[in-house]
Amino acid sequence: MHPLVPYLLGQPHPKGRRLCDVQKCFRTGDIDEVGDNCHCTFFEMLGNWSLGDYFKQEKVRLSYNFLTSEKGLNLRKDQFAVTCFEGDDLCPRDEETAKFWEEMGVSKDRIFFLPKSENWWGLDKGPCGPDSEMFLDTGKEKCSPNCNPSCGCGKYIEIGNDVYMQFNKIDETTYLPAQQKNVDCGFGLERCLMTFNKANSIYVTELYEETIKKLEELSGKSYNDNGDEFTKSFRIVADHLRASTMIIGDEKGIAPSNTGAGYVLRRL
Repeated sequence: MHPLVPYLLGQPHPKGRRLCDVQKCFRTGDIDEVGDNCHCTFFEMLGNWSLGDYFKQEKVRLSYNFLTSEKGLNLRKDQFAVTCFEGDDLCPRDEETAKFWEEMGVSKDRIFFLPKSENWWGLDKGPCGPDSEMFLDTGKEKCSPNCNPSCGCGKYIEIGNDVYMQFNKIDETTYLPAQQKNVDCGFGLERCLMTFNKANSIYVTELYEETIKKLEELSGKSYNDNGDEFTKSFRIVADHLRASTMIIGDEKGIAPSNTGAGYVLRRL
């Protein structure tokens, strides 16, 4: 069970109703995706939470300010897009969040409605709800007339996600209104740095530059972030070194093996 579940259900948290944290995250399913400009096996999730405090309108305002302010990512309105839950037979379309994005000045053509597979968070039971994801628009041409943040063509890169826990899931067909409405917001550090630095990839940020320099020294090759025959290899080695170092440092005594974290380390 997620450690925050008791507090999401209404138990008072000793540190208050507004929390922030940094979570170490491993996406083992992304190991085979590493090598492009934005995927990494290990990343740090910058999180903030509202435990029954503010909800959709205030959170959209906060996220919008982070995306557009000079002290934040300093994006223009035409440099990002957002998604909202399109609704299904069990839970309604999230028109409310879309309306708040519009009120902040985001145009309708940059607000996409996507299904539960893309815009929903929840466990098997308990707190759950629609989410609104935020994407950097790289400026690439649309891959098709139906191009959207879920198509995977590379035009859109997810940088943040707001989860609105407004339901309590009882079973697969029963969702009741939550007694306490919560917000879980997460922004990926690596992609935020890439965006803030106006860079082409996460691999030219401060998080990887020393590793890349050492790889250039050891290999006698030069890293080209715009893509050449060695770009993907540089990125994979840099990612796997960082991820392996973090997992070994976090799990004392861990060694490559056939199970659990040891298997992840073995693959890396």
